[in-house]
Amino acid sequence: MTIKTRFAPSPTGYLHIGGVRTALYSWAFAKHHGGEFLLRIEDTDLERSTAESVQIILQGMDWVGLHADNRDNIVYQTQNFPRYKELIQQLLASGHAYYCYCSKEELAAMREKAEREGTATYDRRWRPEPGKTLPPIPADREPVVRFKNPLDGVTHWHDAVKGDISIPNAALDDLIIARADGTPTYNFCVVVDDFDMGITHVIRGDDHVNNTPKQINIFKALGATPPQYAHLPMILNEQGKKISKRSGDTVAITEFADMGILPEAMLNYLARLGWAHGDDEFFSMEQFVQWFDLNDVSASPSRMDGKKLLWINGEHIKAADNQRLADLVAPRLAQQGIRVSGSLKLADVIAFVKDRAQDLNALAGECAYFYVKATPAAADVAKHWDDEAPARMRRFAERLAALPEGDWTAEGIHALFAPFCEAEGIKMGKLGMPLRLAVCGTAKTPSVDAVLAILGREEVLKRLAEV
Repeated sequence: MTIKTRFAPSPTGYLHIGGVRTALYSWAFAKHHGGEFLLRIEDTDLERSTAESVQIILQGMDWVGLHADNRDNIVYQTQNFPRYKELIQQLLASGHAYYCYCSKEELAAMREKAEREGTATYDRRWRPEPGKTLPPIPADREPVVRFKNPLDGVTHWHDAVKGDISIPNAALDDLIIARADGTPTYNFCVVVDDFDMGITHVIRGDDHVNNTPKQINIFKALGATPPQYAHLPMILNEQGKKISKRSGDTVAITEFADMGILPEAMLNYLARLGWAHGDDEFFSMEQFVQWFDLNDVSASPSRMDGKKLLWINGEHIKAADNQRLADLVAPRLAQQGIRVSGSLKLADVIAFVKDRAQDLNALAGECAYFYVKATPAAADVAKHWDDEAPARMRRFAERLAALPEGDWTAEGIHALFAPFCEAEGIKMGKLGMPLRLAVCGTAKTPSVDAVLAILGREEVLKRLAEV
């Protein structure tokens, strides 16, 4: 059997990080078993689904690198309406579905009664049974189609994450599978699509647990074998509450991209939100696919940790190719009006400073003063810049200008510090910190001798001349 999993988002807004984790686990499970990972767009909510949201989903999946095996033939539910209608007619013919003519007022009264008595909402008044007389068919009302759910016994499945689950069939409604206008409903479409796509394992959020018995019973009514299910616990925010945009949480995957998170770091972090492989925290997706098993997924909710995400991101920045980082940082510098030009290659600057940054925006900040001197902060000026600093910088510039070309290295520049400080009668702090402000515009730089060496003689002397 070829393992087939799917990710089936609804195009009604942004791509949620919880959805990306679901897609990640589905992808990894399929790849671990040499199977297929498929994408389906569940766009039957015609009022809320938009083409823009579809593109946001596709772009988000591309950004994290979770490429579906049916990328050139994605399943869209709205294209399957004829198939849904065909199988609804099949269920009607086999006696597994029936027409229901209830009015909105009747349904409201049933709902109120069900809430009082704790019973199933629909009282099955239009459900045909041997010896039962149905109400007269209203002449002015289009019916819905309801699924004839079993009344006795339980629906049981072994959940790959939650273990054995049993739901009494008496607790399940005869759900609507086609609306009065003929459009099919979510639970029915999901079953048909999973069947037609040959899905063997459905990995999804545990908010779908209540849908699972309904879907299993529809599978059985169609004479099909249900897939195996695995329901993932939700992701909580740092306060232990359900993660939500309304609570101010970052939930859209595109927002993490804007924050300067690398896609491989995002996946690495999401992989650990509910799954573990010993004490391993930092790993590649190749390693994840090799290690991943649904048996290792926790049934308990996971909590977001922004500091941990940044730490993992920083580790991936350290490991990333410098030219690739340069390609990601250059647009961020351009947004600040900084154009990377001249002989100083951005990839070389990144190699020097990337250990100091945990996100791409911070990395851009570490690179910026190599191309444009920053405006020193008032607090740094007050602390490190005195009346003697300008003249002292010019005197040190003379030492730098006299340095032989072959000695313009971090070591060669460093060798000038002690003699100069001795001649000036100052400690290194009186040279190093003002020198950082004069050349870089910030007191927070790596070793100043290395910074000067990378900037180059011409640029350093030019900036010191402007003091």
